[in-house]
Amino acid sequence: MTAQSATAHRVRTGGPRDDGPKIVEHLMGWALVVVVAMLVTRLGLL
Repeated sequence: MTAQSATAHRVRTGGPRDDGPKIVEHLMGWALVVVVAMLVTRLGLL
């Protein structure tokens, strides 16, 4: 088996798809940032 044939038949492992909605991923990332910032300020860690 050559290196090219080994990389050509990779199996998907359930990660994020390449053709998914990027805006949803972007908004969820920012929502996580906001939630972490609120948690840090409420706990007085900053």
